Amino acid sequence: MRKTSIILLLCAFFISLQNSYGKELTIADLCKGTYSAKRISGVNPLNDGETYSQLSADRKQIVKYSFKNGKQLEVIFDVATARNVSLKGIDGYIMSPDEKNILIQTETKAIYRRSFTAVYYLYNIANRTLVPLSTNGAQQCPKFSPDGHLVAFVRDNNLFLVKLLFNNSESQITTDGKFNEVINGIPDWVNEEEFSTNCSFDFNADNTMIAWIRYDESQVSTFSFPWYKGSHPAKNQYAEYPGRYEYKYPMAGTTNSTVSVHTFDIKARVTRTMKLPLEEDGYIPRIHFTSDPQKLAVFTLNKHQDCLEVYMANPRSTECKKILRDNVDKYINENVFHSLAFYPNRFVLMSERNGYNQLYLYDFNGSVVKKVNSGTTVVKTFYGYDTNSGNFYYSACETDTPMQTHIYCTDSKGKTSVLSSRQEGSHSAIFSKNMKYYMDVYSNINTPYITSLCDHNGKTLKVMEDNGELCDKLKGLKLGQREFFTFMTGEGIVLNGYMVKPADFDATKKYPVIIFQYSGPGSQQVIDSWGAGNMGGTLYEQYLAQEGFISVCIDGRGTGGRGAEFEKCTYLRLGLLEAKDQVELALYLGKQSYVDAGRIGIWGWSYGGFCTLMSMSEGRPVFAAGVAVAAPTNYRFYDTVYTERFMRTPKENEDGYNDNPMTRADKLHGKLLICHGTADDNVHFRNAMEYAESLVQANKPFMMLPYNNRNHNIFGGNTRIHLFTSITNFFKESLK
Repeated sequence: MRKTSIILLLCAFFISLQNSYGKELTIADLCKGTYSAKRISGVNPLNDGETYSQLSADRKQIVKYSFKNGKQLEVIFDVATARNVSLKGIDGYIMSPDEKNILIQTETKAIYRRSFTAVYYLYNIANRTLVPLSTNGAQQCPKFSPDGHLVAFVRDNNLFLVKLLFNNSESQITTDGKFNEVINGIPDWVNEEEFSTNCSFDFNADNTMIAWIRYDESQVSTFSFPWYKGSHPAKNQYAEYPGRYEYKYPMAGTTNSTVSVHTFDIKARVTRTMKLPLEEDGYIPRIHFTSDPQKLAVFTLNKHQDCLEVYMANPRSTECKKILRDNVDKYINENVFHSLAFYPNRFVLMSERNGYNQLYLYDFNGSVVKKVNSGTTVVKTFYGYDTNSGNFYYSACETDTPMQTHIYCTDSKGKTSVLSSRQEGSHSAIFSKNMKYYMDVYSNINTPYITSLCDHNGKTLKVMEDNGELCDKLKGLKLGQREFFTFMTGEGIVLNGYMVKPADFDATKKYPVIIFQYSGPGSQQVIDSWGAGNMGGTLYEQYLAQEGFISVCIDGRGTGGRGAEFEKCTYLRLGLLEAKDQVELALYLGKQSYVDAGRIGIWGWSYGGFCTLMSMSEGRPVFAAGVAVAAPTNYRFYDTVYTERFMRTPKENEDGYNDNPMTRADKLHGKLLICHGTADDNVHFRNAMEYAESLVQANKPFMMLPYNNRNHNIFGGNTRIHLFTSITNFFKESLK
């Protein structure tokens, strides 16, 4: 523990050291990851509770390590020694529940944000044989049965089953799957994107049944965007004529996929449809078999997403019994499904019913066995429930310090303790299967990630990674001061922020300011973590400071960590209060002696781009320049699930939808740069083009940078370097 403290102090000292002769940051170095912090990723806790597996850095081995001391114990799989198949590397892997077999993921091809196809190989650990899971084409979302003897997967929108005990024989479960019409076992675009999942099927506890969600998207409207040849990667099939990509995308107020739940009796080969009383246009975000093989938990949401219902479905009789109804004011956060966990005769689910995101333990009848935490604590992530001790482990923040995240334990008697050190910063964890150990990842805004192994009482057993190499690199840089601050708006709202000043900051001078924000519902950018800012460690902000700017970020109304009332006050009027808060920030900064009120800029990406445009056209002319990257410009153009969660439908909330950057175009003040990828499947390029037309008709000058064939993340080849260079140069020209 003493060693960790010394590392923290030294790292923070060197990083905050103002060295006027230090090496300068470059955008190329930032985009290429020269100053990226190391993190121990891909950790997979193993059944014994004492060990975990992990991919090697070169992605050629799967290695077993000790949770107690971090020592390497053995190599479980090595591409160099695998028999029968020659592999270049491993993209990922899935352990069977009994840990006798591994699915090795290769040849991965991304589809959307979470979905992908891959070629999987089945590796038997005992005899070291490696064979294809299937020879009939790439697979999606393979999953082992609880006994490890079966593997189900999706191909071409249909479910398939492989029986390992029958020479890996493959059979097809569904036959009606068809692109842009019917999907079995994996979500459609909008359910994948907005409910954060890429798999919609499960095995029951005795390995006799499979259940899945079927998405009929035949009545969903189609959206298309063009493909050009481009490069990195080049699409040579479009060298002569452009092509296009078409997919189903339900926009706000339009028709969603029709969803239903089905089961398949593996032995009898009988398919059944569950009698689920789902309202029209309702959602099924999750299904999960329980420890009882005759109970399938089905989670549903109504169209307005303010009522969560849980049904226990019998996979053979098809009867569905409602066991739980959770009505929440305004809307239910999608993150309630992130920490959903099942145990023998119990399950854990989050709820904001008391105004704060907290944990509840239920039995299979839907009765509350225990409310885990109370007060104003906001749970971020649920890590696990130790059924032997009755302890619950989770990360959370307090509403008075939302930028700090710690690891908590609530015991069987309801006593809550903080496991992570109370040193200011942010912690996340990966627990062993028996909850005896955990891997703690700690950082703060001045300290890169420090990864340590700890016991269940929070005692540090070993520091695994302290990012000493990065700290050495950062010593020689000309870094400015990072500091947190609060201010009160004209409406009496106290907001949290951080500021990055130049290393040679002189309070007698007046500096231009660049405000960065995201501002979306439930988001947090003002965090005491190395993850703050655009490139970790606020290093892009440090680059701007190096160029003579002060960088500032605040979390305005609608952001997370402060409870439902603060977060949901933007309901039905997205952008209105968020923009007011950014304008109030600019007014506050303009009153500071070291800020030039006439040279304040603002920018953001995605929702942050939307809020940038709303803020620049709020009516008070405080911004001299702004950059909107991949910005929604009219929420009528965005998807049903996200938009209707916060805005309801356009018919129900016409005034809310009518207040947008397009209708505010005539009020735009300041120079504007719009950046957008032409192949953005999330926020369509249409948003930029339609907004540009509004600006043209309002006779407002602007600049636009389209990025060929790039999606919402705008990357590939030299793209990121070009994007950030363009943003920086635009602010230099506009604010200096």
